[in-house]
Amino acid sequence: MDSLNNIEISALVSEVKAGDQNAFAQVYDRYCGAINSVIGRFINDDEIAQDVLQDTFIKVWKNIQLYDDTKGSFFTWMLNIARNTSIDALRKLKKENKAEIQILETTVNSSTTVQQNVSTIGLRQLVDRLPAEQQTMIEYLYFKGYTQQEVADELDIPLGTVKTRSRAAMAELRKWFTLLILWI
Repeated sequence: MDSLNNIEISALVSEVKAGDQNAFAQVYDRYCGAINSVIGRFINDDEIAQDVLQDTFIKVWKNIQLYDDTKGSFFTWMLNIARNTSIDALRKLKKENKAEIQILETTVNSSTTVQQNVSTIGLRQLVDRLPAEQQTMIEYLYFKGYTQQEVADELDIPLGTVKTRSRAAMAELRKWFTLLILWI
């Protein structure tokens, strides 16, 4: 990536871990171009890409103590932070755009379009009856579109816990839907 050898990078990381802002400025100077180009692969808007770059380096600064050189290189660790921050920004943008499109569609076609959403079929009310942990799983997995691994990362819980909670939530929802169908 650059002319620094592993010993120099390790020393620089140690200084940043000790809270040395000058060392962090060196990290930024050395890596911002490469990190920005990775972000540019995800984000086409320069202004948003700059925000994501800033957010990435803020996360690097705040989470530097979590970096473990036995698990990979410092640059790879920063690339993963940049990638995840970019994906989060994309999700936020898509969510905002989706909301605007839905509002426009409702306004234009409100007289002829029957809107089937989670409220209409009663899913939201059923999900609200689940325990809070299971509600969170359904929210992330089905309403926000996260993968199970992304939920585990986002909530900082084991993947197995995500799988167990989501499986239990789906079993409960399936039971309630079966009762509703029999009742109708």
